[in-house]
Amino acid sequence: MKNSFWKNKKVFITGHTGFKGSWLVLILHHLGAKISGYALDPISKPNFFDNLKLSKFLQHDFRNDIKDFSKLNKAIKKFKPDIVFHLAAQSSVLVSYKNPDDTVKTNIIGTFNLLKSIKLNKSIKSAIIVTTDKVYLNEDKKINFDENSKLGGHDIYSSSKACCEIITESFVKSFINKNKCKIATVRSGNCIGGGDWTEDRIVKDCVEAFIHKKNLLIRSPNATRPWQHVMEPVCGYLKLAEKLFGKNGQKFIGSWNFGPNKINLSVLNLAKIGKKIFNSKSKIIIDKRESKKLHEAKYLSLNSQKSFKILKWKIYMNPQTSLRLTFDWFKVFYAYKKDRKKVIEFTIDQFKNFQKKIKYFN
Repeated sequence: MKNSFWKNKKVFITGHTGFKGSWLVLILHHLGAKISGYALDPISKPNFFDNLKLSKFLQHDFRNDIKDFSKLNKAIKKFKPDIVFHLAAQSSVLVSYKNPDDTVKTNIIGTFNLLKSIKLNKSIKSAIIVTTDKVYLNEDKKINFDENSKLGGHDIYSSSKACCEIITESFVKSFINKNKCKIATVRSGNCIGGGDWTEDRIVKDCVEAFIHKKNLLIRSPNATRPWQHVMEPVCGYLKLAEKLFGKNGQKFIGSWNFGPNKINLSVLNLAKIGKKIFNSKSKIIIDKRESKKLHEAKYLSLNSQKSFKILKWKIYMNPQTSLRLTFDWFKVFYAYKKDRKKVIEFTIDQFKNFQKKIKYFN
């Protein structure tokens, strides 16, 4: 995989204003791609996309709902992309309890709308449908889920994303000419990185507590997750998209895990590392009442051997290094409130340094 592949490639991203979408925009811009995005306005303030003015890196910045097929298809038809990344989603487990209707409509109908548009627009040669590590039926048995593990979910968010996997597979088999367009789904671990202010995220809570010298309230302190820096799976998505685009792309159709092979960090330990990095005197308080209200899996781990063996993709950074990069980013963001170019430069430098560790973009 070389930088030259992405130069002048026309890439359409749904959910480009979100955390992971913003990182993808910045990385693809750095690699020379021509990018258009389709999404709602960012849900948080501050946010990565608007505060860093990333719209200047786009050919088109469409702000519409993924549930509106007509507007989505019109945007794709206008841009005529070569490659599509689908990240638009309601991405919170807790929000899915509060608003199950929108979660189902956005995640399931939104994905179906995109697949219909891919079928109608012949310029698209490969597409990546981003789901989540939570698509698996998790009964807290401390197993490593691989791509053949049973899908399911205790909450509406997880089950809606499992439905995205099933709909994508059946749609591809029923309607997509695999000689013309190749589609894959990707499942990554809990992504961390600079710029994520999404509600109910532990990293966001740590940053706000430690910077503003407030106590940190956490639920499920012993819950473990496959923490990984957002650059790790995003580079996996890019490599997979290129493989799908190639003449042997049919071999890469299907589902792929992009997550750490082992879990070694709990929510509580993550918070303690953050406190140390910020040199904070804030107290970490465990809210036992909050942890009992709603179901959340205590253990979650992915088996990514398929990606390791076939794509030669792997995790290069341990959770501690990923957290250091994440919290350093937030320090820079708050230090340069009047000079966001410094933040963009710092973000690109983080990616350039990551490039030195990997072989995908040499």
